[in-house]
Amino acid sequence: MRLGVVGLGLMGGSFALACKLFCDVKEIYGVDNNKKHQKEALKLNLVNKIIEFEELVKCDVIVLAIPICGIIEALEKLSKLSLPENTTIIDFGSTKEEIVKRCPPNIRKNLVASHPMTGTEFSGPKSALYNLYENKIMVMCDIEESGIHQTNVALGLFEQLKMNIKIMSSSEHDRHAAFISHMPHIVSYSLANSVLKQEDKEHIVALAAGGFKSMSRLAKSNPTMWKEIFESNQENLLDSIDEFQKELKKAKKMIKKGQYKKLYKWMKKGNKLHSILK
Repeated sequence: MRLGVVGLGLMGGSFALACKLFCDVKEIYGVDNNKKHQKEALKLNLVNKIIEFEELVKCDVIVLAIPICGIIEALEKLSKLSLPENTTIIDFGSTKEEIVKRCPPNIRKNLVASHPMTGTEFSGPKSALYNLYENKIMVMCDIEESGIHQTNVALGLFEQLKMNIKIMSSSEHDRHAAFISHMPHIVSYSLANSVLKQEDKEHIVALAAGGFKSMSRLAKSNPTMWKEIFESNQENLLDSIDEFQKELKKAKKMIKKGQYKKLYKWMKKGNKLHSILK
């Protein structure tokens, strides 16, 4: 199998490295517009060779590990390259419905819309981890619209990387992702900005402990990428923010009125989340 990876940052670089170590892959080719990323990916042995986008026609599997707008543009370009019928295209977009809807019809069967539920706050080829995908969830969306061959190829790769597969519709995925992934990022950015407005650097360094660092960690994430994610999933994100604001208002009201027994019960209810996450 010849694998082409478009985007050699954390997600693409980690996938290339993992496939090189654990999958039956003959050659791994990399595509990235960033010259520095190209050099780093080769130096780190993430890929065997850097190629031009048009050369992806020689790949059996093409992985699109780039931002959402880039994925949509890449699918449009791929639709004009006369890909072999059995070519498998896997996208790692953080939202799925827009990507699926905008995939050109002539390559829709080639596309396996997927989202790996993993990552770190770091970026670039140097952040690649060989075990980033191990025991993590891979969501596959609208697979009834993908070809049987392409679905089986994607499943085979994910299983070799020891991923846990979840299948759902793209609309379901985007709603769930808004609450579990996208809204927490908005909260983290909000926390970071509210502290930066009120506190000077000296006090932030002196007093910021584990809780603050944990909650603000997501604010390290790439704003360019997350702007696209928020834009692509606008309606679901707004719904999730509304629900979060309702809970925050409840807490504020209880504190303001001195209803601490009621606040305690509210917090105990929140404790249940981590019994689910275990």
